[in-house]
Amino acid sequence: MDGPGRDTVVALALAAALGFNYPLLAVFDRLAGVSGIPVLYLYLFAFWLAVIVLAAWVVPRVPDDPE
Repeated sequence: MDGPGRDTVVALALAAALGFNYPLLAVFDRLAGVSGIPVLYLYLFAFWLAVIVLAAWVVPRVPDDPE
């Protein structure tokens, strides 16, 4: 993979690393919750889902038939 696709994947990986790092996690570590679910858990699962969806959207698909 060359070109802008590679840059996008690297940017996504860096954003994911920063998003799952302590300083940003501390922002969401509160006693409050939404429908009884702590905000930190909501953030973690929502961010995780966003990273997976963006990775699936960014990474090029390889055709099944190489011909």
